[in-house]
Amino acid sequence: MADEKPVLVVGATGYLGGQVVDALLQRGKSVRALVRTKSDAGRLEAKGVEIVRGDMLDVASLIHAMTGVAGAISTAAGYTRNDKNANAIDTFGNSNLAVAAKQTGVPRFVLISILTCDLTPQVPHFWHKKQAEDAFEQLGVPFVALRPGAFFDQTAGMGGDPLAKRRVMWIGSKDTPLTFVLTSDLAGYLADAVEADVADGERIDIGWTRPVSMTEAAGLLSKHGEADAKDIKIMAVPTPVLKGLGKVTSRFAPLVSDMASMSAWFETGRYVANTSRQAEVFGPPPSPEDAIARFAAGFGH
Repeated sequence: MADEKPVLVVGATGYLGGQVVDALLQRGKSVRALVRTKSDAGRLEAKGVEIVRGDMLDVASLIHAMTGVAGAISTAAGYTRNDKNANAIDTFGNSNLAVAAKQTGVPRFVLISILTCDLTPQVPHFWHKKQAEDAFEQLGVPFVALRPGAFFDQTAGMGGDPLAKRRVMWIGSKDTPLTFVLTSDLAGYLADAVEADVADGERIDIGWTRPVSMTEAAGLLSKHGEADAKDIKIMAVPTPVLKGLGKVTSRFAPLVSDMASMSAWFETGRYVANTSRQAEVFGPPPSPEDAIARFAAGFGH
């Protein structure tokens, strides 16, 4: 039987948010989703999710959505939308979430953040997460922030099955080790964090047992293809090229410039998680071999 008080998910119609909803339902939780007025909530409603219409830029709608919840999880990110409200969502929107959570007394707010966000003021969407964490802390909202590494499945799976195409896309150096995660694993951690035994204000790095370069990851992925198949190629866009594109591409300049800054940070070798707290709270982190095998299995390999 589902818990009486729902857990609110902000960003439930997104790729990560949808998997968080599923993870909560699998754990027997009632789920409420904040959905924008014009967004299609049919799939969520079919799963028995309570729909509340609102927007991160409308504090009143957030207060309404958070009233009476057992906890809240935000996976929303304006950066991935790259529209006119992207920056406002990642700044004012996250501050509004903190204000609404404070006013409604949310028992715990689980915030999706980014690994090393506190070290990277030069990467806008990383720094916005750090500022969001600060907003919750300054208002005294009981929260926990999960700081995952790069989403391997979204990168390697861009455009379809990488084992069928024999290639993956990447930005910057393909030989610098960094931390990756799988979206499905992160969704489970976010769902568990609502009731996890953690202190208010904890920031928890999320990743695999060790960092891997895209070259190593592609090699591990190649092992799950046909025996006589060629190795997977890495189609990498160099950081200087991204920086150049950011200067000449008008419509997408902020996004491309942000990606260039992120790529440059990856190349420092400092985008690496300390997963000791992750192991204590959520259990042993997956190895790259295990995670990549599960990713390949998702495509039938």
